Amino acid sequence: MPRHQTMRAVLDWSYGLLGEDEQRFFRALAIFAGGLTIEAAAAVATDAARTRTQAINRLSDLVMKSLVIADVSGVNPRFRLLNTTRAYAIEKLDASGERKLLARLHAEHYRSLFERAEVEAASQPPREWLAQYAQEIDNLSAGLDWAFSPDGDASIGVALAAAAAPLWMELSLLEECRARVERALVALAGGAHGDARCEMKLHTALGASLQFITMGIIGPEAGAAWERALGIAESLNDADSVLRSLSGLWLFQTANGQHRVALALAQRLSGLAAKQSSHGDRLVGERALGISRHFLGEQSSAQHHLENVLAAYVTSARRHIIRFQIDPRVIARVFLARTLWVRGFVDQALRAAEDGVEAARMANHINSIGYALNFGACPIALLVGDLDAAERHIGALLGHAARHGLMIWLASGQSYQGHLAVQRGDVMTGLRLMRAGSNQLDIVHTTSRFIAFLMAEALGRAGQVSEGLAAIEGTIAHSEHGQELWAIAELLRIKGELVLLEGEPAAATAAEHVFRQALDWARRQGALSWELRAATSLARLWRDHGRPPEAKALLQPVYNRFTEGLDTADLKTAKALLGELGNLDSR
Repeated sequence: MPRHQTMRAVLDWSYGLLGEDEQRFFRALAIFAGGLTIEAAAAVATDAARTRTQAINRLSDLVMKSLVIADVSGVNPRFRLLNTTRAYAIEKLDASGERKLLARLHAEHYRSLFERAEVEAASQPPREWLAQYAQEIDNLSAGLDWAFSPDGDASIGVALAAAAAPLWMELSLLEECRARVERALVALAGGAHGDARCEMKLHTALGASLQFITMGIIGPEAGAAWERALGIAESLNDADSVLRSLSGLWLFQTANGQHRVALALAQRLSGLAAKQSSHGDRLVGERALGISRHFLGEQSSAQHHLENVLAAYVTSARRHIIRFQIDPRVIARVFLARTLWVRGFVDQALRAAEDGVEAARMANHINSIGYALNFGACPIALLVGDLDAAERHIGALLGHAARHGLMIWLASGQSYQGHLAVQRGDVMTGLRLMRAGSNQLDIVHTTSRFIAFLMAEALGRAGQVSEGLAAIEGTIAHSEHGQELWAIAELLRIKGELVLLEGEPAAATAAEHVFRQALDWARRQGALSWELRAATSLARLWRDHGRPPEAKALLQPVYNRFTEGLDTADLKTAKALLGELGNLDSR
């Protein structure tokens, strides 16, 4: 096109005014993607500009000639070529035969840069660290592309991928991390140079990235990666890496619903963490114990561990986000909220869930925000029956997941959205949404088991009782197998309600038996909220069969034990039933 011909003529003219060394320096700048620093220019240039001062002089000259754009708004100046100028410079670079050497120098520079970033991540303030290194993400990708190309050097790529994992984790670029790390591990297996520590870092990054992309959180690949990382860490006698690998394995088993196995790992983790010098490290095991106890239905112990964690945190340890993928305060608040709700502290649970979301947003960490919404704010709002809050949190989760490609959160959000529709009376739309979401979540996934009992209840409301019973029986079996007992009382209660809806001749007797089982589980676990639901269901059954005094005697003491949350859905339902039972009893 004529305008392109004019632009080329201008660039030809400007390039022709440069001396030979200046032309070589200008061509070298084409190797950078997304801009460069003075240090990067000095590291890659093949002419005399190999010092900072010389690079500054060359860059200044090119800025004056309008061939380079300078950005001096930050602490360190940054330079870039316009897209058309860079395309022209790449042509000249290819024609010169210098590209292969410059690509190697470029990759080596960013390998060194990200090895330095990896060390600084533990101590440098997060905003400063990100401001310095996040802007190099395009150069990182370019360096890896070259390293793993036929003309590249896979050994450089292996080291660069291992060093870059903290940045990918910090930016929640989990799919990028997984793909790059898997490529590096293939190269390592194929003979590329890399020591045991480098291999350990790659397996650690692979396990971490697989936990939160698509359905990788439940795949065996994540567990295998953590096992390999742990084995290498132990062989290196690296206590810090053993701690991280054990934490990854614990999370893997927790996500897969193997909570007795997870508890054993949490106990081992706690013993190791207690020996660490870092205050934050010592809390890792306490947090894992609290979460495992919660899932096992040991709510009083869970609350004790989680409150200890939050009481001991003085400030957010950014290093732990990079190492464990989620802000540790967010994890503790989320599971404290769940534990508090189960124990009947409804208002406190709502506050803890909101605090978890706020802490995640303050940390400005993508995966932590998704975690707080998915495991805390959304389920707590639904359990409490605050549909407006649920709508707000579900919308935030869906938007957040869509923006950042976090498919596991997207599937959960869709399922929560379906349950919300059911609660508002649109049962068929709700079921469609819940099915669409749950189809993407394997039944062994922790989130899916919560959604499974929501869907079983919805199936009953839709008249699909047999399907609902099959779903709840399957969820009970999975929960008992892995000892995920935190909601076993509610699962049994829903089963009893579905048995009643099925309408078999002995339905009332069978349902009463299941409701009594639910009450027994709830009382043994100190799960007051589940106990209220089970008592309400059984009291309603007794009312319908002419036993209002027994129904009131059962439900009233449970209701009276609540000290907060009296305006929430379950308590209002129980209060209304008690009022009705009182009237029936007086007649």
